[in-house]
Amino acid sequence: MTHDENATTPAPTGAAQRRGLLRVGDRVQLTDPRGRLHTITLAEEATFHTHRGYFRHEDLIGAPEGTVVRNTGGIEYLALRPLLADHVLSMPRGAAVVYPKDAGQIVTMADIYPGARVIEAGVGSGALTMSLLRAVGDGGSVHSIERREDFAAIARGNVEGFFGGPHPAWELSVGDLADVLPTVAEPGSVDRVVLDMLAPWENLEVAADALAPGGVLVCYVATTTQLSRLAEDIRTDGRYTEPQAWESMVRGWHLEGLAVRPEHRMIGHTGFLLTTRRLADGVEAPLRRRRPAKGAYPVAADGAPVEDAELWTPEALGEREVSDKKIRKVRRDVGQAPEA
Repeated sequence: MTHDENATTPAPTGAAQRRGLLRVGDRVQLTDPRGRLHTITLAEEATFHTHRGYFRHEDLIGAPEGTVVRNTGGIEYLALRPLLADHVLSMPRGAAVVYPKDAGQIVTMADIYPGARVIEAGVGSGALTMSLLRAVGDGGSVHSIERREDFAAIARGNVEGFFGGPHPAWELSVGDLADVLPTVAEPGSVDRVVLDMLAPWENLEVAADALAPGGVLVCYVATTTQLSRLAEDIRTDGRYTEPQAWESMVRGWHLEGLAVRPEHRMIGHTGFLLTTRRLADGVEAPLRRRRPAKGAYPVAADGAPVEDAELWTPEALGEREVSDKKIRKVRRDVGQAPEA
């Protein structure tokens, strides 16, 4: 369980500040003897309290990473700057985040490389955006597009908090991908498109127009019904290679003397990943040997196909609605409260 103290002040923990001594404004992850994590932001004249004592932030300011600090109750804490994965799992969030295990798969399997031009749609709380920016470097570009202004504000607060300010390779737009993408990218100028949304098949055409031949489209979906629909629509579009899909599950191991065994808990299903590549213009995809049986999609009582508006909704896919109250709180936590 993590505890985030002083979360209302985004911390400058960017690459430029990864080296050197701990200083005011740094986010620091504290690990107690039981392995519990606490995240604090170093500030002058501040203290870190638990029910078993406290210590002053001054005990860490000016110290190197890997320092052990002892509180008034004799409890020792190991102090380190949080890694990206640590930051993602402890940062304020509105929408659900893309877990580090999936972000790593996306960066690798989509071959996000330094200098790449990447379009990301469905920015959520900004977790995947940070991994994409790390991969493309200052010489690349990531243009994130989010439909909801409140989610975009939370993502901006989280991303700028992690990098210590605006990232030179990042742009963030609010609106629908189909409307925004043609205005920010010339046809065939994008190297990678990453879609994290309810119905990514609705944007296959605009993604194909933007992608360069050989460019990669990667989609993140939560359910098998979404995955099936997406794969079939990619095949029907005709401008993409045969899609590949998978999921990853992570199981930790208990390491103590001879008691080396799997942990009782694991990170199981979080989402499915699907990748495909853009064919050259005028090239037809090779004909598949097998096609799914007719009637694979649900139909209404009169035999007509079910309308997407009725079928693909957050409630139908089991997503919990995020309350406006929580969104307002998270926006305040990341320093992106709406103007009065």
